Amino acid sequence: MADTPAAAPDADAAKRQKEHVDKLLARPAAESSGSVTLAGRRLDYRVHAAFVPVAAEGFDGDRAEPEAAVLATAYLLKDVDAAARPVCFAFNGGPGSASVWLHLGALGPKRVVVPDDGSMPLPPYAVQDNPHSWLAHFDLVFIDPPHTGWSVTASEAARKKMLSVDGDIDALAEVMRLWLTRHKRWGSAVYLAGESYGTTRGAGLADKLQNLGVALRGLILVSCAMDLQSIVFAPANDLPYALFLPAFANVAQYHGLLQGPQAASPAAARAAAEAFVSDDYTAALHAGARLGEKQRSRIARRVAELTGLPRALVEEKNLRISDQTFFFEALRHRGRIVGRLEARATGPMAASRTREWEFDPGIEAIAAPYTMAAMAYYGEQLGLGFEPRYQVLSMEVNSGWNWQRSGPGRMGFASTSPDLARALRRNPHLKVLAASGRYDLGTPYSASDWSLAQLDAPPEVLARVQHRYYDAGHMMYTRQADLRQLEADLAAWLA
Repeated sequence: MADTPAAAPDADAAKRQKEHVDKLLARPAAESSGSVTLAGRRLDYRVHAAFVPVAAEGFDGDRAEPEAAVLATAYLLKDVDAAARPVCFAFNGGPGSASVWLHLGALGPKRVVVPDDGSMPLPPYAVQDNPHSWLAHFDLVFIDPPHTGWSVTASEAARKKMLSVDGDIDALAEVMRLWLTRHKRWGSAVYLAGESYGTTRGAGLADKLQNLGVALRGLILVSCAMDLQSIVFAPANDLPYALFLPAFANVAQYHGLLQGPQAASPAAARAAAEAFVSDDYTAALHAGARLGEKQRSRIARRVAELTGLPRALVEEKNLRISDQTFFFEALRHRGRIVGRLEARATGPMAASRTREWEFDPGIEAIAAPYTMAAMAYYGEQLGLGFEPRYQVLSMEVNSGWNWQRSGPGRMGFASTSPDLARALRRNPHLKVLAASGRYDLGTPYSASDWSLAQLDAPPEVLARVQHRYYDAGHMMYTRQADLRQLEADLAAWLA
């Protein structure tokens, strides 16, 4: 009895959480329509936005209460044979990010226009027609995973399960399975498009969906992050130091920090850094304290030349330049911080020149424009006028994510590249298009090169994997030329 007063508030909260999910699932779909002109051709479409229930897996799943309500916003071309029309499910990453970036940045018929140079536009913000929408190629379904956007779980146990690598994959596979059923689209070719952690998710889903009888036709990986070991700077993990260096050199050249031959062009900087990593740097990192003084001095000098950082700093950091070091030190003499997701963008340091990571200039330039434009568009044009906060990027989800995967031998950094390799071997028709921004220091092109090269499949299978590069950051489509090129590369890949 002594525990009852403390337990009551928890019980009330759990009841409200379940009731909230039930109300979302009971809401009728928000229906609207629109048109967009692509390559001189007018396309009329309807929009269907509805919450999809996520049921538990296993024998009792069909009889159990829904564990989550997940918003799926679909753009469906009118006046066509739906069964003959491909469908592409799209999601962003984080983890903790809603699908607003791909939805209103590159794929959807509406987009938020921001400056090409990665700077922040003046308000007010609104969506415009997207002349490079992927609606020309697929019907589009944008999914907001649990606890992003307005999607939520029905219980604390469900939240804990779905805020994990494997639980998230299971939940989104169920959303897609049920969406195909409700919309009678099992006859359609199915594609996935994921960005950032959405590529971690997408690689896992390629194999998971195969288990559910869904053979993907294609997978698009935007800003690849399948192997967390390649991008997480952690003790005893030297891999990112080598994999980030070519991207650092590319960014340093952009900001005028290099001298000599590597300063001639971005391509020259990348080539010099890639050769150094291959020929010398990886072995030096592996040698550690066994590296001779003469070799150490030579390596320090070359790292400094390729990053634009002081040689004394390179030596102080034991030849290892992390992302945080580069963000704060590359432009310290100018009082500027280098952006992470868009390294062409910079922001002013505090007057105290602190090294505390308070904000990312690369994301600040687009976060408010996308959020405000999306809220106006969702409420005024799509009929999604919810009062609860739309979670564009939930840091609570991000910080609470369970990275540990289940299964034998699952230790350390999360990785879904084995899932993708297995899916490619299982499905002879699955092909992959990877897209990387040269100025992305969150998931650098050079780390993605490595990750794709490690896929455990024979050459004839890996021939179905393509990698394309763009001259902007993580969301390369914010730059008009790259938005256009990305769609052109997609069209060529599909053909």
